[in-house]
Amino acid sequence: MTVRSVSLVRSAGLGLSALALAASGAVAQTAAPSVAGSYQATAEIAGAEIPFRFDIGGAGNHLHANFFDGSRPTTPSTAGEIEGDHVHIAFASYAATLDATLTGDRLDGVYVYGSHTVPIHAVKDQGPPPPAVPAPSIGGEWIVPLTSSKGEKAWRLIVHQTGDKIDATILRIDGDTGTLNGRYQDGTFRLSHFAGERPALLYVTPQADGTLKLRLFDGDAPLDLTGVRSDAAAKLGVAPDDPTRHTTVKDPAAPFAFAFPDLSGHLVSNTDPQFRGKVVVVDVMGSWCPNCHDEVPFLQSLYAKYHAKGLEIVALDFEPSAQLTDPQRLRAFIDRYGLTYTVLLVGEPKEVHQKLPQAVNLNAWPTTFFMGRDGRFREAHVGFTSPGSGPLDVETRRDVEHLIQTLLAERAP
Repeated sequence: MTVRSVSLVRSAGLGLSALALAASGAVAQTAAPSVAGSYQATAEIAGAEIPFRFDIGGAGNHLHANFFDGSRPTTPSTAGEIEGDHVHIAFASYAATLDATLTGDRLDGVYVYGSHTVPIHAVKDQGPPPPAVPAPSIGGEWIVPLTSSKGEKAWRLIVHQTGDKIDATILRIDGDTGTLNGRYQDGTFRLSHFAGERPALLYVTPQADGTLKLRLFDGDAPLDLTGVRSDAAAKLGVAPDDPTRHTTVKDPAAPFAFAFPDLSGHLVSNTDPQFRGKVVVVDVMGSWCPNCHDEVPFLQSLYAKYHAKGLEIVALDFEPSAQLTDPQRLRAFIDRYGLTYTVLLVGEPKEVHQKLPQAVNLNAWPTTFFMGRDGRFREAHVGFTSPGSGPLDVETRRDVEHLIQTLLAERAP
């Protein structure tokens, strides 16, 4: 179990990544006014302190709040109560809980998600944000050369800058980091993200030669990297992997086979009549996967738009063993995003190659396979972006929808 220290200071109107709490149930009448506010937090991961925002709102018996990804609210709580000075909040779609004690202006407790335990310490503070300082311009896209465990040769760093403030994301083959926020201080942009998951800290230091010195903390040992502009990356012969070419299948002419139970125990197979002559999208995902949380609302919107025209979507869900026996997190995940397409419970993540032997180089979550009306494989798309990826997120969604439109236009066999 990883233990991560977290400290919080309340701050009015700060735009950092945010955790927020929504509580229901028995709430002390005086609790909400005393606990409500915006908190600036720091989480200690791999020896680094990662700032993030923690908001609580409400009045009387009711509290409400959310995590935030940049300015975008995300990861809402699903249940909670305040009894005396004890706060308990559940975030069912991540199987996470917060237990804290309110003492005057302090909130101290533990946030637990997966195998991670994060001690929480909060102090309210109405202080204004620091004044802006002159900062070098680093906005735009950068290429980060490296050799990753997934065989990549480079990542993308996408930067949106306003004065000394930065919103940025690192885009890898399996998706991006969410929006990292921060400011320029003492020669370095200090950026961070924590939205109840995906904790990360990135130091970005502009260099005299036009490159960026990067230091990334994301739960593992610190990673030292370099960011270069696209023309310099081209001279080095490095480029990010194409997410449509990273994963494929052994035999594109063969039907993509699956036969797994849904949450009611009913076996669903690719040979079932509901898929015959349809465009079928098979999404390999897990409710624990942050980039899957980015993807499924988009897939649901496509299903609502194109199902009547012949689109079927099947999620093949992989969960840790405890969630396989009692898939509460998956059920909350389905409820959170209002999923109406087929969701099948397949196995543990370590079993993905055994369960899906047709796939080649399947090593990223999510990975989405697209089949034409004839049942044959057409394309696989690896990972998924969030709004933090800016134009690339727009491009990803546009390209996927265009592919579905193209496949739907084909004549059924």
